[in-house]
Amino acid sequence: MLNNLYQLSEDEKQELFDAIPIITLLIAGADGKIDKEELEGSEKITRIRGFSGHEVMQEFYDKVGEDYSERLARWLKVVPTDTAERTADLSSRIEKLNPILAKLDQEWGARMYESLTSFAKHVAKASGGFLGFGSVSKEEAALMDLPMLTPIEMPEEEA
Repeated sequence: MLNNLYQLSEDEKQELFDAIPIITLLIAGADGKIDKEELEGSEKITRIRGFSGHEVMQEFYDKVGEDYSERLARWLKVVPTDTAERTADLSSRIEKLNPILAKLDQEWGARMYESLTSFAKHVAKASGGFLGFGSVSKEEAALMDLPMLTPIEMPEEEA
């Protein structure tokens, strides 16, 4: 699977690996507070996807999971503390993934896009609420579809 990244530079690969903690901090901090549950939930989601996610993405999440806690801690130290500044900074970083995703094979790029947006939704729901209801703030809801990413559609099957 990671061989699907062959056309990317090492820096571009690292940007994809960093996308997971960046998305975590974007969504978790959207409402002004980064909850421990959201951070822990994102790590669990990453680990689970390494063995039970879509098979095309499992190796990617395995790789991200190798040092996820360290990556997340590193990003947590450097992002702005002001909510609006942090949201703008992290949104800009995610937007920079568009040309990287466009370099990928269309099917793989579509799977990556789908996986990133799905991951964001899981982080938004990680902070609880009553039986998982009402746990997504309006700020998280506005960002969890990652509107800064250009959607990549799955290629049509040839007949």
